[in-house]
Amino acid sequence: MPNLKALLFDLDGTLLDTLTSLANCFNRVLTVAGYPTHPVQAYRHFIGDGARQCVIRCLPEQVQDEKTIDHVLQLQQADYRLSWQQDVELYSGIETLLAELKARGCKMAVLSNKDHGFVEQCIGHFFKPDTFVAVQGYSATIPHKPDAAGAKQLISQLGISASEIALLGDTAVDILTANAAEICSIGALWGFRDRLELESAGANYLVKTPQDVLEFF
Repeated sequence: MPNLKALLFDLDGTLLDTLTSLANCFNRVLTVAGYPTHPVQAYRHFIGDGARQCVIRCLPEQVQDEKTIDHVLQLQQADYRLSWQQDVELYSGIETLLAELKARGCKMAVLSNKDHGFVEQCIGHFFKPDTFVAVQGYSATIPHKPDAAGAKQLISQLGISASEIALLGDTAVDILTANAAEICSIGALWGFRDRLELESAGANYLVKTPQDVLEFF
């Protein structure tokens, strides 16, 4: 087991339980646009690759043209600007984990496929100041995970050797990102996806609870 000094966290499904929040947002937008909605649990597999990809997965196949996708995405972004903090909570044990990691001198950062502005809002609202050294979401210059650009940028900011850094996330995308950035990958089993997905993606380690993460530090 590695002796780590820094940890990159995924946001949705790892730090924050945003499943109901995001499902409600997308379902409101689908209703406005005149398309069928989906059960909250369906969003476990819709979420994870950015808002645009979620829109595509939500829409009926026959209307997945660029014009419709762009229109629904604009509606979603407008709704989310008002609703991003609704029906969201930290996963049980996350607050304790963050406090203990900080006490142990671990440097922490956040890497999300959520748009960067929304990442900053969520971090500022739900977490104590100075918990994270840096945060990075999707932007014009940082592609969605599993592209490793965001992870590599955070690694550079942390100033710690890649061999002493891990990425903790709940989806195959997170594991593939860590592997592409050549850092340790840890799968969070409390999130949106299951053990099989994380194992199939090549996770180095799996943890059942936030407390289990402390074994690496």
